[in-house]
Amino acid sequence: MSADISPVIASTAQWLLRSYPVTGGALDVALAEAQARQAATAAAWLRYPTAADAAVVALVGPGGATRLDWVTGADTSGPETSGEPWRTWVDEVVASWAACLLTVPELADDAVAAVTRGEHAAGVSLDFRRLTRPDDGDRRAAALLRHPDLLGPVADLHRAALVRHLQSDQLDADRV
Repeated sequence: MSADISPVIASTAQWLLRSYPVTGGALDVALAEAQARQAATAAAWLRYPTAADAAVVALVGPGGATRLDWVTGADTSGPETSGEPWRTWVDEVVASWAACLLTVPELADDAVAAVTRGEHAAGVSLDFRRLTRPDDGDRRAAALLRHPDLLGPVADLHRAALVRHLQSDQLDADRV
């Protein structure tokens, strides 16, 4: 199921990692990448909860990283960012929601609970522990990636929509 939106997940996780880089070695890079990927996956599954939603975004594309780069003050005019087609697959809402999940543990828990009830999770063994239960090594590896002040401008872009979405999902779950 997530294969339809895997470019969105991979590109958004890549954008997060490049915008909030890891300062440690190879293990820290791997741990931070796992956290960014889990946050982007949960956010994308929330944003595009059905196969039809995933198909539409795969068809029309998510919009790209331009506004996110502007919000973070990233300089993307240099040769080091030219020719990076993956940047067109970054989803602003997914990045914002992922930033929320990385910086607010309660939102991460609620999001993972919601996606486990969703269509994408059907028949899949899920493990979001790096996102929801980071250990000291995870926190150290992703110090910038989980810093609420640094991610604040990105998280604030669509935080209210995420909270509404999770509240709505919780109401739906309570009715079942």
